[in-house]
Amino acid sequence: MFHGSDYCPALDYERLTNQINRIEDFMKDGQWRTLDEISFNTGAPQASVSAQLRNLRKIKYGGYVIERRRCGKRENGLFEYRMVL
Repeated sequence: MFHGSDYCPALDYERLTNQINRIEDFMKDGQWRTLDEISFNTGAPQASVSAQLRNLRKIKYGGYVIERRRCGKRENGLFEYRMVL
């Protein structure tokens, strides 16, 4: 399911599976949220949230539409994400 040069199934499979499931469940309401908001509510680090949102777009993880938009001041580079069901 998961992959990468540092991925070790014995160490990472359960943790990453639980993480992607928490993020998926949290985002299913279709609300716009920043990485920080998703991280705070799921307990996953922001970098992991970003990676899992990318994974959720892949067919093998659900093939969800994950939209992204800028929020706040454009020069701050802050984005919000939402899952479209």
